[in-house]
Amino acid sequence: MPRWSTNGVEGAVVSYRLAKQRLVDAVKDGRSQAKDVCDAQPELRRVAHHHAAGIDEPCPICEGDDLVLVTFAFGVGLPTSGRCVSGRSEMKKLKRRGKPATFYLVEVCRQCWWNHLRESFAISGKEMAAT
Repeated sequence: MPRWSTNGVEGAVVSYRLAKQRLVDAVKDGRSQAKDVCDAQPELRRVAHHHAAGIDEPCPICEGDDLVLVTFAFGVGLPTSGRCVSGRSEMKKLKRRGKPATFYLVEVCRQCWWNHLRESFAISGKEMAAT
């Protein structure tokens, strides 16, 4: 499953890369332990196994090759706990609803259970641009 393109996103894409790097550096230099950042909750683990898009990057903690992206959507008319988005077609369907939503991409390592918010972006509910 390919990573989502943010073409057609009306607002800014917020990257959490610097916060991620701060955590990774803290583990690498001994200020934190891997067990403190490899703490994916059971529901995130389940979603990572069944509804994730693989990415071609090693885990920043264990350097394993099973790093995936999980996408969640929150917004008007969606469950308060959010909705897991399992593919681009589902994202398009959410966009066509005509209601605003915010998407959150979480990277998860299925080997050590590292997890971190990677980026977020909002949609207004208009038709998504083709990519």
